[in-house]
Order: sequence, then C-alpha cells, then structure tokens
Amino acid sequence: MSSEFSDRDASTAAPAALALDAAIAATGLHVETRERPKLERVIARQLAPGADRVDDATFRAALCTVRRKPWGSRLMDLTRRAGQVWVTRADTETAAKTVDTPAPDDATLLAALTPVLHEKLRTQGETPQMAVENIRSDLFDGTGRMLSPGELHTLAVAVADAFGLPDPAAFAASLDAAESSRRDRDARIEDTARARRREEVQRLREWEKSLVPFSDVPGLLRCSQREALRWIAENRLPVARRVPQADGQERWEFDPSELMALRQNLPQWRREGPESDRRAPLAPDLGNRRVGNAVIAQVAALDRYAAHFRTARALNRRITLVTGPTNSGKSHTALDALARAESGLALAPLRLLAHEFRESLTARGVPTSLATGEERIDVPGSRHLAATVEMCPLNNPVDVAIIDEAQMLTDPDRGAAWTAAIMGAPARHLFILGAPDCIPMVRRIAELCGDPVDEIRLERKSPLVAAERAVSLPELQKHDALIAFSRREVLDLRALLLAHGKRVAVVYGALSPEVRRAEAQRFNNGDADILIATDAIGMGLNLTIRRVVFAALRKYDGNQTRDLNPQEVKQIGGRAGRFGKHEQGIVAVLEGVGSPSFIRAMLEAPPQPIEDMRPQVQPDADIVQAVAAEIGSDSLFGVLVRIRRAVLRRDDPNYRLANMEQAFAIATALEGVADLTLAQRWVYAMCPVDDRDNGIQRLVHWAADHAAGNSVPPPGTGRLPPAERAERTELERAEKRHKRLVAWRWLALRFPETYVNREDAEETTARLNDWIEDVLRQQSVRARATSASPFRPDSRANPPGRRGANRDGGPPKGKRPHRKRR
Repeated sequence: MSSEFSDRDASTAAPAALALDAAIAATGLHVETRERPKLERVIARQLAPGADRVDDATFRAALCTVRRKPWGSRLMDLTRRAGQVWVTRADTETAAKTVDTPAPDDATLLAALTPVLHEKLRTQGETPQMAVENIRSDLFDGTGRMLSPGELHTLAVAVADAFGLPDPAAFAASLDAAESSRRDRDARIEDTARARRREEVQRLREWEKSLVPFSDVPGLLRCSQREALRWIAENRLPVARRVPQADGQERWEFDPSELMALRQNLPQWRREGPESDRRAPLAPDLGNRRVGNAVIAQVAALDRYAAHFRTARALNRRITLVTGPTNSGKSHTALDALARAESGLALAPLRLLAHEFRESLTARGVPTSLATGEERIDVPGSRHLAATVEMCPLNNPVDVAIIDEAQMLTDPDRGAAWTAAIMGAPARHLFILGAPDCIPMVRRIAELCGDPVDEIRLERKSPLVAAERAVSLPELQKHDALIAFSRREVLDLRALLLAHGKRVAVVYGALSPEVRRAEAQRFNNGDADILIATDAIGMGLNLTIRRVVFAALRKYDGNQTRDLNPQEVKQIGGRAGRFGKHEQGIVAVLEGVGSPSFIRAMLEAPPQPIEDMRPQVQPDADIVQAVAAEIGSDSLFGVLVRIRRAVLRRDDPNYRLANMEQAFAIATALEGVADLTLAQRWVYAMCPVDDRDNGIQRLVHWAADHAAGNSVPPPGTGRLPPAERAERTELERAEKRHKRLVAWRWLALRFPETYVNREDAEETTARLNDWIEDVLRQQSVRARATSASPFRPDSRANPPGRRGANRDGGPPKGKRPHRKRR
C-alpha cells in the first residue's frame, strides 16, 4: 500500500473513529470490536465535512444498520426452535429493518416479526384454510419438506392470529383433526392398495403356473410338432410367454385352456395346409376354461386396432398426406380445404395450436368450436371443431379433417394419440400434415386401415442456411432466438442477457400457452430483442425469427443425454426466416458449444429411417372395461397388468404397445381408493399430472375426496409478490400452481359434480398467467432501463446454464430428471 493511500485513508477514517468513540461514551452503548470497522464506514458517510461528531440518533441508527443482519439470523434461530419452519430469511430481514433499538432482546425482535408475518399470511389465501394449504404447498415446492403435526399446529395458530379469528386454538384443533383424519385415510389407502395389488399379482402368478412348455402342445392338440410350429409361425397358436434363456434362446410357454379352445379351428387349418397334415378328428374340448392372454387380446382387439374405429371404417375415407419442412405452408393448404367443407375437424398437438386453428377458421368466416383437455368453447350452430389430438371425436362423421404434426407418431409419450386420431378420425377426406420423416409411418397406417393415400410434398418458401461460424453472446442481435434444452438454462441465459441491457422474451414448457403466446408477441412486435427458448418453439407459435442459435447440441430425452438428431435441428432451426419477414433463415451454434459443421450436416441429412414401423397403440375406456369383464376384476391395476402381459406380443407384426408407465403408476396408487368405478379410475389415470410436483399423490387425495362424495376445490395462486420484486423461485412456484390448475380443470370437465367452481379456477388461472407474464415483461424492461454496460469482448463464456450440468450437457449429478408429460 502506498504512503499516499495510507495518508488519505487515515484522514477520512480518523474523524469517523473519533465520532464513534465520542458516541459510545455519550450513550454508554456497548460495541463489539468486530463491529467497529463497519460502524466507522457507516458513520463516515453521515459526517458533515470537517466534523468529528454525530448526534445520538445518528449513532443509534448506524448501530442498528450494522446489527440488522445478525438480528435476522437470530430471528431465524428463534423461529426454527419454535417450529415455525415456514418463516423465511426474507421475512426475518424485513422485520429486522423495523427495529430501531440498538440492543433489543428476543421479545422485541419477535414483536417486530409479528406484523411482517401477519401481512404475509393474510396474502397467502382468501381464507385461513386456503392460506395454510398454500403455505404447505410452497414449503414442499421450495424444499420438499412436509410439515409435522406439531409444525402444522404452530402454523395454524399463526394463520388464525393473522386473520383475526376469535379462537385460534379452536381453528388449529380443527385442522389437527382434519390432518389426522387425512393421515389415517392415506394409510388406509396405501394398505388397501398393497393388498389389492398382491391379489392381482397372485392371480397372474396362478395363471403363469398353469402354462405348459412347447413339448406338451402336440399332445394337447393331437397334432404333430411340425404342425404346431407352422401354426405358431402363422400367428394361429398364441405363445403366452417367452422366457429368455442363458444361451440366448427363448422358452415358449402356452396356456392349455387357450389351446383347448382353439381345437375347433384345427380341421380348417389343416385343410388350408399341406395334404400330409390331415389327421383324425380331435377329442372334444374338455372345458374348465381359464381366461388367458389370447382371449384377452381378442377382447381388447389391439392386434386389430384399426377395426376398433367402426365409424371411420364405415366411411369411404381418402387421405391426403401433406409433407414439407417448417415454413412450407402445410397448414394453409389444408385449412383452405377445411374452410370450404360443410363440416370439419382440425386436430393440433397443443392447446395453443388448437386455438390458432380455430382463429384461422373464424377469420375465414367459418364458425368453429373448441375442445381441449381443460377447455371447451361451444359456438351455437358451428359444424367445425378445433381440438387437441387426444380429444378427437370418433363417432361424428365430417367432410374434412386435419391432423397436424404427424411426425409425433414416433413420440414415446404421445405417439399412440396420433395413431388413434389417424385411424379413427371420422372424415371422408383426411389431411395429414407433417415433416417428411412421417411419410413411411403414415403410409403404413393407411395400409392397415385400407385407405388410399395421395401425397403432396411442399418446399420451404424461404431458404434455410447454416452459419459459417459460431456466434458469440455479444454478437446476438435483434430477431435472434437462442435455444437451450432446460428451464434452468433458459433462465440463466436470460439473466445474463438482461444484465447486459438486452430485452428478452422466453418460451419454455412450464409456461402456459397464454404466457407463451404473450412472450412470442413481445418478441414479434419488437418489445423484446432476443427470444430464449427450449424446443417448445418447435411446434406452433408464429415467430419472426431471423436467426436460430443453438446454445446446446445435446439434450436429455427422458432416458439419456444424446446429440440432437436431424429432425430436431430442422424442426427448431426451421423457425428462422419466416416467409415475408426475412429473406432467409440462418441456423447457428453458440460459440464454445459445438461446431457449425454439425448444424450443416443435420440440415442436409435425409429423413432418418424409422427403426420400428409398427404404430403405437394403447387401450381406451371401452377396451379397459371389456378386459375387466373378461378377467372378472374391477382392479385397474390388474387390467393394465394383464394388458401389458397379454394384449400385444412383442413380435406382433402390425402394432406395438405404447409407453403407459404414468398411467400404470396412477392406477397402482389408486388401488386403495374405494368407491370409484373402473371407468372413473381410468379417467384419473389419463389425467395430465407431473410426478416431479408430487402430482400422483395429489391426484390420489383428490380421488379420495371424490370417492367420499366431497367436492374438490381448485388450487389457489398462493402469495404473489409484486411482479417487479419476484424472484426466480417464486416464478417457478407460480408455474407449478398453474400445472395443478391445468390438472384440476381437466378433471372438472369430466367430473363437474365433484370439481366445482370452474369459473373460480379459470379466474385463478388467468391471474397466474397475468402475473407470470408481468414478471417476465417487467424484469426485461427494468433491466434495459437500469443497465448501461454493453457486452464486453471477454464475456463470451459458455452459457451459465451449463455450470450445473454434466460435461455432456446432461442433468446435474445426483438429480434424476423425469419424462415430461404434455
């Protein structure tokens, strides 16, 4: 340190030190040695030029300023000891700022905290009960912590005090009783579920014990081994179970009851086979029939899935397959045909796109209704309907139908919905729209349905080119879209760009369709310079993007972290260069993330071959009921177990069973909820919940209330702080609440007598959407207004979202991601 600096420091510090010593002597207040440096700095800012004294009030205020952080820590310690685990550090720091006594005791600190907590608790819900539930949910969302009975009692008393209830103890006691009852109910549900699952598993094991090896088949059927092998190869004799062996072979097992039931068919099979296979008449069927896999498969008819859609099969359907890359005008071509039809149906992959279809038809003068999972708009007299794919009506014939994004046929989570829609859409003329990759699968489905196919292949209206070099963060310009593959990375990149004065819009899966559309509008009309998004922009959203820049070239797909494939790069990158807005679209990669040659190779790659050409299928309510009647069980768990074991063999030549893991998990959890019909259980199993948000357990609680005849109130918004002061954790909490409202509204359309107050739920949803959009908008505007520092050349670091990830771009170690459910 130079002597010049030391002299200057001493000249400014000496008056503050003198003032501090004088104030201590005058007031008699004790000051710790460790507090002196901070106090001197605070007092130095208060001293008038040339002065070396401060009045008592200034000194006391300075001492309070220095001690407020320790007071906040002391309050946190006191509240934790008292079981007030829902008190946050922000609460205690706010309370500490109101204390103006330099040496407060614990009672004084707690007295300062009381009005802060009262204000907070009153904003948590419209009623004390809602406030308690919202705080419990917030605590679980933020920390994963469940309140103990004692902690819940403490919270209930505090909420009652905040709301001014005359008898807080009585309110807390009533909540204690309700919580005890709920805990007992949860325990009974789990015990019952466990017992019923054991029964169904035992039923299945008994069946498996009855199976016989292939060596017994000729004796049971009175046929030769050669005949049995031929009939197995022709899919006439069902192999009930294939057990892998150590040598790589399979041991085939057969249900003797199924074989006996097939005896009557053997004479016909022999007449159709070689002359040498004729044999003597068979012995009569001895009865004692067990319900086996082949019978269940026949009942479910998933191996003849196309025939399940009787209305569609009764029509003389014609399919027009319209394929092309993004920005080739596929939707425009089909919508014109749909608008000219007397009646029609437009099926979209997302609620947002269903709304856009409806708006497009309405703009063409065609009155159109809407049907999505959680929303209905009925337009009197309309003969057209816009809907999400899962809501495809199967029994009302129309002249023309559109099914968009047919490449979703291969999606592991939702592909079965596209299979059902394409096979079952009751339209005389069906337009199927998609990327070129979907062509082989659509042709295969049309063949299974017996429908003729015309093909229209469109070219992109504006060229799409790969950038010659990587793009650094400082080089991002207006109309650029930056693509990441997780919410965390999107928000990290957003924070970085906001800190440098960029106006930013964001789009990711956790945002509602309304907020996504609002963010897209901010970007399109110039209120945001840059869009940061996940692959949620790959479908829907009309965006005026000039350049798409990938901030990652690997993504986690629910099973593994892998490189992006050509279809993903084309689908996302193809959003660049919207026709009529930009002469060409540019696709680039962020500097430090990967090579531009990868992008170029993906854009130039031909459509990837589909590894498994069998369309995915899954049961519907009718199939579930039929299988349940056949096996004599009302257990949805038992029905789904048998369907997974029986309905489609792994080597079925035409179809494959879709992934039903979440439906199976919900069915398993619901086993212990009595007094729900099988049909009602199946509805709950199809409900869109997110298990990362404790969704299945919440669904079971709702179902238990339903079964008990109680109404299920809609989730609330919880505490929404002013948008300009909202933190990222509060934004995430609001997004989770929105997901719960989506699930609640989905159920309300199916069980309106239980899920009442739909109007309140819709108002709450709108309020959450407005708040989330306000948070995103205000933060972007405020950052632009307060930031004066441009990007510096040395700011070209890897995206901050990669810091918590593995080097390959996968999820952080120790955290297991979950598959998304749309």
